Amino acid sequence: YPSGNLAIIITQERDQHSLIVQEDELKTAKIRALFQSDGRSTCYYRNGDEWINMSIQGGQYLDQAGNRVRRWMWLNLSPEPHVPLSPIFISLNRHVGVRILAQDKIFVSFLAMGRQAKFNMGTKVQASTASQLSPPAQLGEDELLLLAFRVRILQLFDRMRGCLNFPSTEHWNKMQPPMYLVTQAVKILELCMAADISDELRNSIRAIVNA
Repeated sequence: YPSGNLAIIITQERDQHSLIVQEDELKTAKIRALFQSDGRSTCYYRNGDEWINMSIQGGQYLDQAGNRVRRWMWLNLSPEPHVPLSPIFISLNRHVGVRILAQDKIFVSFLAMGRQAKFNMGTKVQASTASQLSPPAQLGEDELLLLAFRVRILQLFDRMRGCLNFPSTEHWNKMQPPMYLVTQAVKILELCMAADISDELRNSIRAIVNA
């Protein structure tokens, strides 16, 4: 961002890659969106509530009260009567926008100081491939909470080390968490989406890792 805060992170693990959008904030690295090359993606409102959630089957759009506004299925994967996707455009903030046109046309755009970067995080997963994908691991409520608190504690330790190394408060506000902590926070959010837990607990875990 023009402020110097990290806006977009791209990670790769084996043959999978992810794109993470962070909020433009000084002291936190709140995750605003996560896009994955296996077809799973989630966008969040500024308060951390889920905005858009997509999988290899389709997606849904929620309002800020948690009500489903729109639901669709990708044309090539739906065995049921097709629910078409109307193009969606949202602004995560004044610099980052998301356009969803089709399963293989999901664009993340970053615009600042007259320059633009655009990433296509869409993917074309065929039905035969989708049927072979193993379901995500399921964890219990206690396990998810422990993982979230572990990441939060590591975040605090990292910030303490930074404060000791750079006593000036000017440096504190510019410190970003290490990449491995950002990746761990994202994985916990993925597990929460796959787990059979209440929305209240899911929001609490999201607040812990994004604190």
